[in-house]
Amino acid sequence: MENAGDDDRTAQEDRAHLPFEGEDIYAEDGSIRSDFLMHVGAAIADRDLLFLRRHVARLHESEMGDLLEAIQPEQRRQLVSLLGADFDLAALTEVDEAIRLDIVEHLPNEQLAAALGEMDSDDAVYILEDLDQKDQEEILSKLPFTERIRLRRSLDYPESTAGRRMQTEFVAVPPFWTVGQTIDYMREDGDLPESFSQIFVIDPTFRLLGAVDLDRILRAKRGTKVEAIMRETNHPIPAEMDQEEAAQLFEQYDLLSAAVVDENGRLVGVLTIDDVVDVIQEEAEEDLMRLGGVGDEELSDTTIETVRSRAPWLLVNLLTAFVAASVISLFEATIEEIVALAVLMPIVAGMGGNAGSQTMTVTVRALATRNLDIHNAWRVVRREAGVGILHGVAFGLMIGLVAGVWFHDPNIGGVIAAAMLINMTAAALAGIAIPLFLDRAGADPAVSSAVFVTAVTDIVGFFAFLGIATWWFALR
Repeated sequence: MENAGDDDRTAQEDRAHLPFEGEDIYAEDGSIRSDFLMHVGAAIADRDLLFLRRHVARLHESEMGDLLEAIQPEQRRQLVSLLGADFDLAALTEVDEAIRLDIVEHLPNEQLAAALGEMDSDDAVYILEDLDQKDQEEILSKLPFTERIRLRRSLDYPESTAGRRMQTEFVAVPPFWTVGQTIDYMREDGDLPESFSQIFVIDPTFRLLGAVDLDRILRAKRGTKVEAIMRETNHPIPAEMDQEEAAQLFEQYDLLSAAVVDENGRLVGVLTIDDVVDVIQEEAEEDLMRLGGVGDEELSDTTIETVRSRAPWLLVNLLTAFVAASVISLFEATIEEIVALAVLMPIVAGMGGNAGSQTMTVTVRALATRNLDIHNAWRVVRREAGVGILHGVAFGLMIGLVAGVWFHDPNIGGVIAAAMLINMTAAALAGIAIPLFLDRAGADPAVSSAVFVTAVTDIVGFFAFLGIATWWFALR
């Protein structure tokens, strides 16, 4: 047993001096290196605190988040438990919600309260908002009064608003202060945020008057009044504003930070560019996922959760497929007489579906970024109709020539060429009209457009192809 213990100590000492520094934990493809994961797993199994503190605890929060997502669930909990106070809870803002909840549920509220008290308020709110009300209240009760009030105020704002995303730590001074007083205040007050780029100017009731960038403070003379160098805050963000709209303001006006105000114009927080980058990424991922009909699904979700997320829109798609199938059944006699039609039908529907998806994707993204509105909608509709017609002519001639040669019948080629022109045009119009209609009706076009666009292209494609074929061959 003594030899085994000596071997364990030797292995831990050797492991602690392995060369894992900085970005060396990543492979060329951006994933965590497999040898690093292997050593972390072994260190967790051996309870090797020396290695974990030297090579894991010092990781940046984003690197820790990647590591937590790469290891097994049991290892995550053990790792957090072994690191204890050395574990940076801010890493939980970098992982999927399911992983975050799994870890938080296994941490005592006392440890959570101690860690949250050291974090920026926006990160603390991000973790607190996923907990149930009872745990929230218990954790908040263990925090200092000022910090507790700040976090509760942020939690009172609806989800996905600027108020939930804002940081409640900021620097604010009255307009009659001099630059010298402001600099001395920033040097001496220990409760100021760790980093900031603006100083806000407020009146005695905390109403926002303006802002001063730090570079102007540094360039002005100490005796200069703050009100003389401040600028009006032209783009204060209401706390109730949707976070996506706030992100669009940052993009439009190239902001690094912006004041967040309540309904009375009083300063309640600041929104910073790092939070806005996260919002932009989240909203883009959300739009992409919803276009595929998978909602807020995450990679860490269970099989049952994934099935529940995807099933509703698959059911809707099944119903629309039955409608398309019923169109085909109207032309059974024609299909039985001309078997080539059954072979070529999927081509018309498939091309129309892809064309509609292209237009729909562009439209939904333009609606999400507010680049498409009532002022330019008709111009875009005309453009997409033109694109559909030109694609229909080009691909119709192409597939018509191939089909005519394939089946030794130019009539078949002409029928599918005409059907392709009709369906590609209909697909383009459906791809823009359906998202616009859903958006005007108050529905989310990212969620529901795909199913209806596919239904239109299938129905129009089958009806045009089989209808034209029935009419043309009846004339012969």
